[in-house]
Amino acid sequence: MGKSALIVIDMINTYDHPDAELLLPSAEKALPQVVRLLESARAADVPVIYVNDNFGQWRSHHGELLQLALDGENARLVEPIQPDDDSLFVVKARHSIFYETPLAYLLTRLGVDHVVLCGQVTEQCVLYSALDAHIRHFDVTVPHDAVAHIHEDLAQAAFEMMRRNMGATVQSTHETAAWR
Repeated sequence: MGKSALIVIDMINTYDHPDAELLLPSAEKALPQVVRLLESARAADVPVIYVNDNFGQWRSHHGELLQLALDGENARLVEPIQPDDDSLFVVKARHSIFYETPLAYLLTRLGVDHVVLCGQVTEQCVLYSALDAHIRHFDVTVPHDAVAHIHEDLAQAAFEMMRRNMGATVQSTHETAAWR
């Protein structure tokens, strides 16, 4: 049996985009569960990998992206989930965490065969990342209470697609915290 990795998608965020007002309430609701996953993964020595949009700042590195988010008006959503010194960080440019990133290679080098996806946005980046993980033969778990959505109806449809079409396990954070 392989091992798991926790992947935090796009939570280092300035919330300075057109759908931010629709996303913020869901992000606030998911935040405590993301914190819980981070704490349990770190306690179990499970790799934590942040995969984050670069906000169009192509010369930035993860420290600059984090600082930009912490300097924003929604820093309260970033402070509790900051990467620690052991966290890994991958910058992405598009919706999927795998598209044109070294993530698949990194996961293989770490011996990971199961990814737990948390973060945002359920019906966009989480859905597309789950599909890309599935086609790369990773087992996928999505804690439904640790992902944020813009449109609840589309998020529910995304969960169903992940279950049916990708064989993903969609469950609560409480059920997910048993790391392998």
